[in-house]
Amino acid sequence: MHTPSHAAMQQAADWYALLISGEETANDRARWKAWLVTNPEHRQAWSYVETVSQRVLAPLKDTTDPHLTAENLHSANTRTWRRRHVLTSVAVATSAGALGWMSWRSSLGPMVLALSADHRTGVGEIREIELPDGTRVWLNTASAFNQHYNTDFRRLRLLAGEFLIDTAADGAKRPFIVETPEGWLRALGTRFTVRREDEQTVLAVYQGAVEVRTAASGDVKTIPSGQQTRFSAQGIRPLTSADQSSAAWSRGDLVALDTPLIEVVEELRRYTRQHIGVDPSFAQQRVFGSFPLHDVNTTLNLLADAANLRVRRTLPWWVTLEAL
Repeated sequence: MHTPSHAAMQQAADWYALLISGEETANDRARWKAWLVTNPEHRQAWSYVETVSQRVLAPLKDTTDPHLTAENLHSANTRTWRRRHVLTSVAVATSAGALGWMSWRSSLGPMVLALSADHRTGVGEIREIELPDGTRVWLNTASAFNQHYNTDFRRLRLLAGEFLIDTAADGAKRPFIVETPEGWLRALGTRFTVRREDEQTVLAVYQGAVEVRTAASGDVKTIPSGQQTRFSAQGIRPLTSADQSSAAWSRGDLVALDTPLIEVVEELRRYTRQHIGVDPSFAQQRVFGSFPLHDVNTTLNLLADAANLRVRRTLPWWVTLEAL
C-alpha cells in the first residue's frame, strides 16, 4: 500500500485537531468531507491519524483521573477529552480504511503472543533481567520473550522487539539458544543483540560469536564479534560491521553518528505512542549526539535545536519537526 505523503498526513492532523476542538462549524465539516474524498491518499492519512489518536487515548480509560493524565501527556486541551463523541462520529466514515492501514503497518500476531510472555515491556520501557544462570538480558521497548531452561539447554524465544544478551558461563555446558520465527541462534560465549523487524531477524555480535541457522532453508553461518547480519527463514544476508553505539539503548540513550535525521526519528518512534513527523526537506540532514530515550519530548527539542528546526504540535500526540 502507498504511504501517504508528509503533506497529506499533516493536512489530516490539522483537520482532526479542528474537528475535536469544539470550534468547528457546519461549513468546516463539509470542507473536511470534501477533502476526504478528493484523493485516496487523504483517506489513508486520515485513517492513520485516527489510529494514532485511538492508540494514545485508549490507556486513559484505565486511569483514575483521565483528565489529569491527559494534561500530563503533553498538556492536552481538556476540550479534546470532553468531546470524545466527536471522535466516534468521525471514525465511522473511515473505519474500513483504518483497519486496512493498521494491517499494513504491522502484524498483530507477535504482540498478541507477547501479552502472555514470560518477560515483556511496554512502549518506551527498557528492562534489565537476570536469568537463573546469571545471563543478563536487556529488553528494549515494546518487546517480549519466553524462556525455557532444562537439563539439556537454555533457550529464549523472542516474540517481538529486541533484546541485548550477555551470556553467563554454564557449569552444565548447556547450549544457549535464541529462537525467532526466522531461525535459531547459538551463542558461543558472547554479547549480542537480536531484533525482529519486517519478518526478518537482525543480529549484531559485540563479543564472542553466534551461529545462525535459518528456519526454512537450513543455511548455517557463524557471525564473529564486530559483525552483524539480517536473515529471513530462507537465507542469510552478507555481513556488515556492527556498531557498538547501536546498543546504547540498553543504557537509555539513542546515539547518532552522522545519521540522517529521518533515521533518528524512525528509531525514536519506537519509544512513544505519538506520531513524530519530519519535513521531507530536512529528512536527510545529518545528526550527531546522544539523546535520552526516557524523555522523548526532551529529545525532540534537542533534535530541533541541533537541526535548526522547530517542534510543531498539531495535536498533543502529533509532532512534526519543521522549518523555523
